[in-house]
Amino acid sequence: MTRSEAREWCMKLIYQLSIHNNFKCDEIESFIEYFDLPSSEVKYIRKNCKSIIDNLDNIDNIIKENLEGCWNYNRIAKIDLAILRVAVNEIYYLDDIPESVAINEAIEIANKYSTDASYKFINGILGTIVRAKK
Repeated sequence: MTRSEAREWCMKLIYQLSIHNNFKCDEIESFIEYFDLPSSEVKYIRKNCKSIIDNLDNIDNIIKENLEGCWNYNRIAKIDLAILRVAVNEIYYLDDIPESVAINEAIEIANKYSTDASYKFINGILGTIVRAKK
């Protein structure tokens, strides 16, 4: 499994947790076991998803504060929100991942799993977040 694939699994887990509105760390292990994920990137998946769960309110506030124009947080598609949460967590809480990598990977995941317009939205929001962080 590559790091890109591990990010996709993180997004899938965070998406699942948001659908069930159940952000608990014990769900991480259940997810990993259920899908029998290879050990090569399981450490990253655990670290990233635990960090997202632990910092969920801060991550969501960062997203809310950087929405442009008339976008309303509650209107963001759950899949796009999961992608944003993974990327914002990497940008703010995982020091070993460059911001540009987090953004590019989020765009790739959006291209694969979301609508044709989502990657532009995600790119815009993440670009705004990175500029505001500096």
